[in-house]
Amino acid sequence: MRIDEIKTILQTSGIVGAGGAGFPAYGKLNAGADTLILNCAECEPLLSLHRQLLADKSVEILTAFSEIGEALGVKRCIIGIKSAYVQTLEALAPVVKNFDTVEIKTLGEVYPAGDEVVLIYEVTGRVVAPGALPISQGVIVFNVETLYNAYLALHENLPVTSKLVTVTCEVRHPQTVRVPLGTTVEELIAHCGGATVENPKFVSGGAMMGKLVTASDVVTKTTNAILVLPADHAVVQSKLRKPMIDAHRAQSACCQCHMCTDLCPRHLLGHPIDPSRFMLAVANRSLSDTDAYLNAQYCSGCGLCEAYSCMQGLSPRVLLSVAKQQIRAAGIKPEPREPAPVPMARMARKVPVERLAARLGLNKYRVSTPLSGDMTTRKVRLPLSMHIGAPCVPTVQAGDRVHKGQKIADAGKGLGVALHASIDGVVKLVGKEIVISAE
Repeated sequence: MRIDEIKTILQTSGIVGAGGAGFPAYGKLNAGADTLILNCAECEPLLSLHRQLLADKSVEILTAFSEIGEALGVKRCIIGIKSAYVQTLEALAPVVKNFDTVEIKTLGEVYPAGDEVVLIYEVTGRVVAPGALPISQGVIVFNVETLYNAYLALHENLPVTSKLVTVTCEVRHPQTVRVPLGTTVEELIAHCGGATVENPKFVSGGAMMGKLVTASDVVTKTTNAILVLPADHAVVQSKLRKPMIDAHRAQSACCQCHMCTDLCPRHLLGHPIDPSRFMLAVANRSLSDTDAYLNAQYCSGCGLCEAYSCMQGLSPRVLLSVAKQQIRAAGIKPEPREPAPVPMARMARKVPVERLAARLGLNKYRVSTPLSGDMTTRKVRLPLSMHIGAPCVPTVQAGDRVHKGQKIADAGKGLGVALHASIDGVVKLVGKEIVISAE
């Protein structure tokens, strides 16, 4: 199959990155690539769906992986997976032998091994320059579920209508379940037996980079996990921080120990992000060091600086995030920069996931979350913006009867993908989201 054919199928099937910002998969395919990487680092504590899916559907995933690699003409297709994922590695071993271009590269149990820039360095030894994309180093990265969705589209003509989600922490039956897109968090938690604490809070994604959501929010194409936590848990409280208060705390407590910078994964790969220098500028209310603020653009948002490094409990990530938003709003884009040499100290400054989980108060929740099959629902709300890029353009109206898998919105102009009904039913509303109810 030619690469232009694959691009068309991925776009019309609604395939985006199954996590993170949800970059449309077809937009990554570039003839300048010489290496494909399958990201199974899954570095956030408590997340497990990618390693589970890879073990369960290894033939299908590696088939899509190798086919896309062949169409692009790449030299290497590399699975980046932690050595700690023993069961997945055992399932992969006999399958990989059937694919000549596919190889395995094992990674340490550290955070954030799944960050694209970090993963590319660990797998290939190449440094993606600050402000540049992975393709600048001839690399394209896909996560596991994205490639499984690609297989379903390429071989079974099935578009994206569901999402694997790990539900864990304070829930009666922790599990990884396949959920129709547009299902509410409340209904998903009920499917898993309900919460085990009163007035729980919900984190969508990982404890480090996820965000707080409400019971009425819905599962989208990028929802990897729902963590059910007590309202007073440290992870929840960290996501309720107020930037103005954090700025005042920085002025009174930042001792310039430099730990936030010393352990910053992007800084350790030669990127100009320097949380310590940024915090000094904030603490002194100084605008003279403009680079301290402009370099906030190169922060990956991994959160190590505030969740692990800072002994004063300050919040560099929160303040850096505000700076990034303000810089972006001003129309300033990060310029490609030449990275500094990778220091020898980097090897000794990797953060073990076990210690990070302990610091976050999550070790008690490190339990099994088995794959448990499919969930059903009778009503879904499908946002037209589930991913980075252009929103989808509706092709249905209220009152239309639709079936699961039917296209209900075209790809928006620019970087966009199509949207499909996730259940059989009748369209009840078309606005910023499309509501479908079974009847």
